[in-house]
Amino acid sequence: MQRLSVDTDVIVVGGGLAGVAAAIGAARTGTRVALINNRPVLGGNASSEIRVWVCGATAHGAQKYARETGVMGELFRENQYRNPEGNPYLWDQVVLDAVRAEPNIRLYLNTDVREVEADGADDHRTVRSVTGWQMGSERIIRFTGPVFIDATGDGLVGHLAGAWYRSGREAAHEFGEAWAPEQADSDMLGSTMFFYTKDTGAPVRFVPPSIAKDVSATSIVRKRPISTTANGCDYWWIEYGGERDAVADSEEIRDELWAVIYGIWDHIKNSGEFDADTLTLEWVGSVPGKREYRRFVGDHVLTQQDIIEQTRFPDAVGFGGWSIDLHPAGGMYAEEDGSKHLFSAGLYHIPFRSLYSRNVDNLLLAGRDISASHVAFGTTRVMATCAVTGEASGVAAGLCARDGLTPRQLAEDHLDRLQQLLLRQDASLLGVAWHHPADLATSARVTASSELRTLRVEPRSGEPTSRQPLDGHDVGLVLPVEPAIESVDLLLDVSRETAVELELWSTGGGENHIPVKMLDSTSIELAAGEHWVRAPFSHEAPGGENVVLLLRRTPGVELVVVDRPGPYGVLGLVSRTPRTRSERPQSNAWSAEELRRRCPALVVHGESSAYSAAQVTGALQRPYDGPRMWSSQPLSSDPEPWIRLDWERSRTIGCVDIIFNDDVDLDLINLHHHLTPFPVVPELLRDYTVEALVDGVWQTLVSVRDNRERRRSHPLEERLAVTAVRLKAGATNGSAWATVVALRVFEDERV
Repeated sequence: MQRLSVDTDVIVVGGGLAGVAAAIGAARTGTRVALINNRPVLGGNASSEIRVWVCGATAHGAQKYARETGVMGELFRENQYRNPEGNPYLWDQVVLDAVRAEPNIRLYLNTDVREVEADGADDHRTVRSVTGWQMGSERIIRFTGPVFIDATGDGLVGHLAGAWYRSGREAAHEFGEAWAPEQADSDMLGSTMFFYTKDTGAPVRFVPPSIAKDVSATSIVRKRPISTTANGCDYWWIEYGGERDAVADSEEIRDELWAVIYGIWDHIKNSGEFDADTLTLEWVGSVPGKREYRRFVGDHVLTQQDIIEQTRFPDAVGFGGWSIDLHPAGGMYAEEDGSKHLFSAGLYHIPFRSLYSRNVDNLLLAGRDISASHVAFGTTRVMATCAVTGEASGVAAGLCARDGLTPRQLAEDHLDRLQQLLLRQDASLLGVAWHHPADLATSARVTASSELRTLRVEPRSGEPTSRQPLDGHDVGLVLPVEPAIESVDLLLDVSRETAVELELWSTGGGENHIPVKMLDSTSIELAAGEHWVRAPFSHEAPGGENVVLLLRRTPGVELVVVDRPGPYGVLGLVSRTPRTRSERPQSNAWSAEELRRRCPALVVHGESSAYSAAQVTGALQRPYDGPRMWSSQPLSSDPEPWIRLDWERSRTIGCVDIIFNDDVDLDLINLHHHLTPFPVVPELLRDYTVEALVDGVWQTLVSVRDNRERRRSHPLEERLAVTAVRLKAGATNGSAWATVVALRVFEDERV
C-alpha cells in the first residue's frame, strides 16, 4: 500500500461548489491548493450524481439584480454557452474544466478524508494534517499545510479537529428568532433523491422492485404533487431524514428515498390514474442530496434578524438572496406543506466572521457548514450562496497562507485587503467600496464618446407595442435617480374615463429594488384613449438612489410597453397580489418576469449622471442605489463608442482590468429549471480593443473578439509609460448600448 505526503499552502476538503469556488479563489491569490473530493465528480449536490439545480440569490427571479459574480458567475455563464439544455454530465465538465484551468490547484478525486490531526486546548486548536484514502489507486495520502477549509457539507474535518458546532434547531429565545421553535430540538432538513423519466413512444410495463413502497397508503398521494411531466428537482419534496441522523442513518435514509421513488413510479404506471403507458424511468439517483448537518460556530452566528433586517456588516464578504426556506422534519410524510418561505426586501450580507472557526485557529468554513443558526441556514444553504462563501473563504485562506496569518487576524487587522482583493476578482460583494491604492484609474480624468443622459423609451414609428394591464395588479417602475428627477411621463391606453393612483416609493436601501417606503402620492384623472400622462413627482439623490414609480390597480387602464429592453437599471415590476401593502415588504411580492427585457414607454425628465463615464472608476461595481456603470448613447447614434482615461502626467502601467455588464438581473440556471434565450448575455461587449497613448501615439495593447466574460484582466508583456488608456467597443452581443461597469489600471498585475 502506497503512502504519499502532500505539503501545500491551502487544503480544501470537499468538492461541491463551495469547495470548487474556495479552491479557485485561493489559487488565484498565487498560493498552492489541494482540492480533495470523495466522489469521482465535482459539484456535490449539483453534480450528475445528484442533480440539484443551483439556486442562489436570484431566488428564481424573486430577487432583482441578484445573480452571483466571481467564480459562481463564471460557471453560470460558461454553462449557459456550452450547455443551454442543462445536460448534467456537461455541467460536470464545466465545473471540472474551471478547476483544471487553475495551474495552482492539484485535484484529488475519489479521496475520502478519514483522519484529522489537530492539537491544542479545546478553545485554541490547530489542524496539522488531514489524511485520506484514494479509491482506485489504493493510496493513503496525508496533506499538510498552514490553512484548511472545511467544505465537506457535513463538517467532517472540523468535527474531527474539535471545532465547536451546532446541529438541530435552536430555541427561539437564544437569538430571538420568530421562526425558531420554542424549545431546541434535533430536527433538521432532510435529504432528497430524484428521478428522470422519458417517453419511449411505445408501451412500457413497470414491475416494481421489492423495495418499492405503497405510497397510496401514506400521506404522499394526498399532500404532495405527483405528475407524469415532473422530473428531477420538480420532486424536491421527496425528502426524508430530518428526524434521523443524516450521517449515522445515511443507509436507511437512502433506502427510504429509493422506496418512495419506486413507489411513486409504481403509482404512476400501475394505479390507472395516469396516462403513462409509454413512459419509462431514464435515471434514478443513488446518492441522497443532503441539506443539513453540522453548522460550525464562528466569531459571528448569522441569524434570522441578520437576513430579514439586511444587516450591513463591516466585514461583509458576500451576499445571498434565497428565502429563509425551512422544511418540516417529517419531510415527504409531513402533513404540513413541504416548505415555508420568508424573504427580506432584497439581498442580505454575509460577514467574514461567519466563515472561520471560533476555536480552531487555521480552519475556514465554506458552504452549508458556515456559522449560522438553523433559521438563517435556511437561506445560506443553497449552492450558489455556498459558492459565494467558498470563494470568500478561499481568497482569505490564500492571504493567510501567504502572510502567516490566522483568519481571525485577517478579520481584525487586514480586512480591507481581503475585501479589495475580492472586489478585484469581481466576487459577490454588495455595497462595499473599491478604493485600492494601486488602481491608477481612480486618479484619471474619464471621458467617453457619449453618455446616456436621459431615460427615454418611446415607440418608434410603426413599431408594434404590447400592453401591461392594471386591471388585476399594481405595476411599478424602478428608476435610477442621480442627481434628480423632475417628473415622469408614461404612455397609457385607457378604455374609459377613470382616475389612476400614482405613488413614488423609496426602495429602502441599495440592496433592494421594490417599493419599501412611500415618498409621495397623487391621483390623476384620465380621459379615454392612448396618451401620455405625467407623474408630477420630483426626487433628489445626488449620490445615486433607486425609486419606484407605482401605478395602483385600475380597471380599464393599460401601460403601453415597448417590446425591447430599456436602459439598464430601469425595471418593470408586477405585484403578485391585487394590492400590495405589506408591513414588512418581501421581494417575492413583486415579479419582474412579465416585463423583463421589455420596457413601458416612458420619459424621465431631468438629466441623469447614473450612466456617466465617471461610473467606471467609481466605488461600486454592482447595481446598488443605481446601475453603477457607464452607458453610451444607443449604438444607432454612437456606432463606435469608447471610454478613456487621461492622466496629467505619464504613468507606468502593466495591467488593465475591465468589468463588463452581464445583466446580473438575468436568472441563469445550470440544469433544467428553465432555458436561457441566448448563449451569451447580450449586454456583454463582444469585440473590444484596449489602446494606450504612448509618446503621443495610440498603441493597441489588446484586441479581443467573441468575448463572453464579465471580468477580463489583461497583463501587458512589458510595462509602458502612458498618458492615456482607451477602451473601444467594437460590438456587443446584441445590446443596443455599450456598457462598462469598471475600468482599472495597475502598474503591476499582482497587487
